[in-house]
Amino acid sequence: MHLRIRYVNTGTVKESGEKHKGSVEIPNLSEENEVDDTEINVSKKKGEGDVLKDLMRTEGTTKVREALRDYLKALKTEFTLGMILPTKAPVGQELNTEQKPSGNTMQDSVSPQSLDTVGVKIPTVRILMKEIFNSPADELYSIFTTKEFIQQFSKGPAVVEAEKGGKLQMFEGCVSGEYTELVPSQRIILKWRCRNWPDEHYATVALNFKDLSAQTELQLECKGVPVSNEESTRQCWKKQYFEEIHSFLQQSKANME
Repeated sequence: MHLRIRYVNTGTVKESGEKHKGSVEIPNLSEENEVDDTEINVSKKKGEGDVLKDLMRTEGTTKVREALRDYLKALKTEFTLGMILPTKAPVGQELNTEQKPSGNTMQDSVSPQSLDTVGVKIPTVRILMKEIFNSPADELYSIFTTKEFIQQFSKGPAVVEAEKGGKLQMFEGCVSGEYTELVPSQRIILKWRCRNWPDEHYATVALNFKDLSAQTELQLECKGVPVSNEESTRQCWKKQYFEEIHSFLQQSKANME
């Protein structure tokens, strides 16, 4: 993703009360580059006001970078969760997708279910995924049920009530749900939805933890995903959950050494 942004505004010099019109231009904003390396050009119309221009090039540029950093973070989250992702497949189209193993991903498949109803009656699919984590089952289970851990890997505030009927909300409200079954170190079942799904429609998510001694195989079944949101939901679990949890575990291990 590459964006070109140009913002025109009028600024006032406090001491003299003079107004000067200028612009701030960001010629090539991209998530591939660090915000600190992003080019920011400040210009103004001819005349006095060099003090204001110099201020914008120093303190003003710092403020712009802070805003860009927040903007890219929000954009990445919403894109991954399908807030601005175009529909990939039309309703009613049969879905059969498989991916070759990549990294720790062992299986990633989708099974079509034309009218698998959860909440609102809409065509849905069932997503199956498996992931190996370098963590024992009890530790991985706690990452999905402890508010502190969820907030760390999701990089934001969360509502976590890890008990039957307890609420779950994360990614700034883009994901919400309710715990319906918890078996410590073995299984978590919850109602789960993205904010852009049809109102009151929830998928049923089952997380099964298979202990492999120092590692754990996490088996995910997400049943009742709207057909049009299949791809964005799969990317959500891969990018926002699995990859972030891997990073969280690596950082935790590094801090202990």
